[in-house]
Amino acid sequence: MNPDKTLTPLRTGAAYIRVSTHMQEELSPDAQKRILLDYAKAHNIVITQDYIFQDGGISGKKADKRPAFMRMISLAKEKPAPFSVILVWKFSRFARNQEESIVYKSLLRKQCHVEVVSVSEPIIDGPFGSLIERIIEWMDEYYSVRLSGEVFRGMSEKAMRGGYLARPPLGYRIERRGEPPVIVPGEAATVRIIFHKYVEESMGIFDIARYLNALGLKTREQKPFERRGVEYILQNPIYCGMVRWNVKASETQQIKAKEEWILTDGHHEPIIPKELFDRAQERRKQTYRPSGTRPSSTYRHWLGGIVKCPVCGRTMIAKHMKDKRYGRSYCYFTCYGYSKGKCTAKRTVSSKKLEPIVLAAIREAMTSRNLSFELRSQADAGETNELQPLREQLGRIPDKEARIKEAYRNGIDTLEEYRQNKELINKERKLLQARIDACTPVKDDTEDLAVAVSRRIHGVYDILTSENFTDTQKNTALKSIVPKIVCRKDESIVDVYYYYSG
Repeated sequence: MNPDKTLTPLRTGAAYIRVSTHMQEELSPDAQKRILLDYAKAHNIVITQDYIFQDGGISGKKADKRPAFMRMISLAKEKPAPFSVILVWKFSRFARNQEESIVYKSLLRKQCHVEVVSVSEPIIDGPFGSLIERIIEWMDEYYSVRLSGEVFRGMSEKAMRGGYLARPPLGYRIERRGEPPVIVPGEAATVRIIFHKYVEESMGIFDIARYLNALGLKTREQKPFERRGVEYILQNPIYCGMVRWNVKASETQQIKAKEEWILTDGHHEPIIPKELFDRAQERRKQTYRPSGTRPSSTYRHWLGGIVKCPVCGRTMIAKHMKDKRYGRSYCYFTCYGYSKGKCTAKRTVSSKKLEPIVLAAIREAMTSRNLSFELRSQADAGETNELQPLREQLGRIPDKEARIKEAYRNGIDTLEEYRQNKELINKERKLLQARIDACTPVKDDTEDLAVAVSRRIHGVYDILTSENFTDTQKNTALKSIVPKIVCRKDESIVDVYYYYSG
């Protein structure tokens, strides 16, 4: 493998460099590159920059997980191959899996006429050389398996001592390597909102995601929230001060049996109480729905989730229908318990009948001097502080108005486009102000409370009767003052229950 340079014909080669996830006893990428290029120069092998392939921080067990490696193999398959030899620092850089190593080397040798050479492990020609190469590959794979076992045991031990091993989720960050994650205040407020909405207000996961997006809140990656992201947060025990590890198999990503999980108290500060986390898990068990089923809230009417059955008290779910005579869509509400065989009340009510009755009741409540409402104590400000993001968004409204006005003055937008944008901004301001009013506490005085409740009801009524708001926005506004509406049997009277959170 190392003949006199003057007798060696000039060849075109490639260099493959890899540093695995665990760098024990490994050379850096730059050191590997230098050694390979020095070897190539000494053996009449020309390697251009285009044929230097490097995978960093990647295990060598699976070839398809190494993009540079797969690109190199793809080029080698071209007719003719652009290079005749691939240089590696060690055979272990080519592959840690002996089966894959044999497959790819055989492919390169027989079909592509490309040789793989380890510059630090020279192999003699003949059958003994092949045997030695197989022994080296087997030792590399054995070392990889043993190293994985050592790493796994080390990580398991750290997890059992309460050490955190993964990238911290929303609400935490690592400030110093080797130390527990610390709380990110703004992100932690979002986490508290999620748990509060899910546990205290019984809001669905799909609705929580939409609620967070309406507030303008973002994920760790600065993207809108999705249902699965909210589910992950609700199930992650890190938020109550615990560490969970060894949940999934690294290769298949399949969930392991719970007996194999490691769950212990961590060293980091919790964002929510353990009791709140446990209540979230209990609710999830009771309301679990197999993946792939469509959330009922995607069929939402603005009364969805609020209308209750007068017999069993369960929610009456909204189902969309189409009026064949006029071609218009409407909803009818039916008891969820009856559809599951848990309620004897076989009755429905059409949204066409229910909407005007509810609006009339709310309109009457706006001027009532003897309105009954439930006074709910304000939850811990650190757990449900929604005012700050709402006020921040409201504070950005003037900037938006200035931008659309500037666009109109500069001829970018037409007058009609300016009017449409201004209408959207006014709509956003009104909805934000209604939410701020719903979250703003007042003095504990009967007269002040009555005025505050009346003001909130009036603001919500304006939203419900406006065509500028979606059903989801109307539903959110209504839930800020009304926990439930019970439709009586004659369908002409409803009991609207109000609450004030201050």
